[in-house]
Amino acid sequence: MYHIERAIFDIRRGLPVVINTGEQRLLVQALEGSVSVDSLAKLSGSRPALVLTRHRLQAMGMSLKADAACLPLTEQISERDLHHLAMSNEASKAHSLLSGLKPAGVGERGAVALMRRALLIPAALCAEVSATSAEHIAQQLSKGELLEVNARDAEKCLAGAPGMLKRVSEARIPLEDAPESRFVLFREPDGLREHVAVMIGDLASIPGAVPLRMHSACLTGDLFGSLRCDCGEQLRNAVADIQAMGGGVLLYLAQEGRGIGLANKLRAYTLQDGGLDTVDADQVLGFGDDERQYAVAVDMLNALGIDKVQLLTNNPLKMAALREGGIEVVSRQALYGSVTDHNHRYLSAKANRAGHFLDEVLEGRGR
Repeated sequence: MYHIERAIFDIRRGLPVVINTGEQRLLVQALEGSVSVDSLAKLSGSRPALVLTRHRLQAMGMSLKADAACLPLTEQISERDLHHLAMSNEASKAHSLLSGLKPAGVGERGAVALMRRALLIPAALCAEVSATSAEHIAQQLSKGELLEVNARDAEKCLAGAPGMLKRVSEARIPLEDAPESRFVLFREPDGLREHVAVMIGDLASIPGAVPLRMHSACLTGDLFGSLRCDCGEQLRNAVADIQAMGGGVLLYLAQEGRGIGLANKLRAYTLQDGGLDTVDADQVLGFGDDERQYAVAVDMLNALGIDKVQLLTNNPLKMAALREGGIEVVSRQALYGSVTDHNHRYLSAKANRAGHFLDEVLEGRGR
């Protein structure tokens, strides 16, 4: 786990890392930021390829069954071309650069997984370490100037480290709608994400299923009251509802933008301003409909001794994830915010394309 954590740190700093598949070594670098194809080619001794996700290629009109594909790069390709390929909504320009695509191997898939875990654009430059460069790369690895990770470990990094979540600190925090509340902070092993369990009321006095809300962090909505979504209103309604139900738990999860991170969420907002809905905007950037992982929520509930819940949600994926993790979901309660001219398109996309249970509130607006 340590090597994966350090690899994510290096990648976010713009440094290359080595991914070992057992049969070959790949020199990998994030596309996001300032990159030099020629520098990577010189270091590796081979011409790099660009690895893109299936979602990104589908946004450009390409049908792909594999999770990712490799695009060999010509010597004439520019940094501007690379960014067109990875995140531009100008499909015609990007599509014209696609030639020679092939399914990604385990090393390339691991590279994209590292980018996603690092909350970067899910596109990577990958170059095979040639026989002529092997000795030099080995020397850099032995000196600690480069880091090597196993391809399978990299590919699995999105799942985090189930069972290794740390309970770090806690304190009593009276809330406006729930005066008897306690915040318990949990930290993931890589240190990138911290999650909070808000304990409302006396859980020991709750008979049967514990009321539960799993709320993904939304800086723009929760803190600033953004009108583009209903997140802030849902958060406050959840606290009030749990209090009215006699107490329960709100898990505040560090999963901004359905798991793509704040930087990518803002990029997606810009694409939405150009006419895309929330699902299509994420796909243009290379992400799926929902990138969140809920194993961390299961770990938090296990740490709190909770195995039976009444879930406040409109999202069927949350119900399925808890049940898959061994948590009994006894019932579901809807949780709505207000539908406005600003968030109507966003909520409609969640209902129509992601299957969220929002028909009742949207029909009230004449969907």
